[in-house]
Amino acid sequence: MQIADQVVDSILNSGLVEVEVSARHVHLSQEDVEKLFGKGAELHFKRPLSQPGQFLSEERVSIKGSKGKMERVAVLGPVRKATQVEISISDTIALGVTAPVRESGKLDGAGAITIEGPCGTLEDVPAAIVAHNHIHVPVDVAARLGLKDGERVSTQILTERPVTFEDVVIRVSDKFRFKMHIDFDEANAAMVKGFTLGRIIKR
Repeated sequence: MQIADQVVDSILNSGLVEVEVSARHVHLSQEDVEKLFGKGAELHFKRPLSQPGQFLSEERVSIKGSKGKMERVAVLGPVRKATQVEISISDTIALGVTAPVRESGKLDGAGAITIEGPCGTLEDVPAAIVAHNHIHVPVDVAARLGLKDGERVSTQILTERPVTFEDVVIRVSDKFRFKMHIDFDEANAAMVKGFTLGRIIKR
């Protein structure tokens, strides 16, 4: 076994997961891509993200609420069935947007937000959420750690200012890489900088 593999194996055996910080971003449906960027428009790949098949696109949009506007917000690909805007609690205050905490893809009660592109505007679309912190878990890792899809755990962020997040959602798929995702507000609270690990605590 190579040294890198031994390190990964040791991390897994300790119930640790790498923590990634997710900045505000937008997911778009193909229909809305064309409304914002022109008929026939597609998202253009810029660089891959940590989860397989997901990427940062070259495209950018502005998002706007009753109090403010944020420009050059990242658009992630590939396109989705429904448009979704993921922002932090701090963003909701700055924008004047009411957004509930939701798991990605669950848009019931999502807040109204305006999205502006170079060729069009989506006015007050019900798409704004604060993403529920979660852990992407591959099927083999889930079996090894005894984790189930939809399970809720606690995770202690291992920094000089350790914070334990409760009610963290476990998401299991053979398409995932083993990573925890938190937003910038959560990262700042725990002083997350660079490579950071979290300890999964089963309830």
